[in-house]
Amino acid sequence: MKTVNATEVKNRFGQYLETSLSEPVVIEKTGRAVAVMISMADYERLSALEDSYWAQRALEAEKSGFLDPQESLSVVLKK
Repeated sequence: MKTVNATEVKNRFGQYLETSLSEPVVIEKTGRAVAVMISMADYERLSALEDSYWAQRALEAEKSGFLDPQESLSVVLKK
C-alpha cells in the first residue's frame, strides 16, 4: 500500500490512478490519512462483501422475529 500527500496526488493524479489499479493509495492531508484510492475491481469486491454481510444480518434478524415499532425506536435511539 502506497501513502502519499494530497498535493502529490494532485500534481501526479494519472500516476497514482494507475498505481491504484494494483494497490490501494492512501492519501494524507497534513499528516493524517483522509482517503484511499482503490481500483474499481476492489471497490466492487468490497461492496459485494458488505452487501453479503447485511443480507446475512437481515436473514438472522428475520429468523429471530421482528420488533414492533416501539422496540425498533428503542434500538435506533440507543447509542
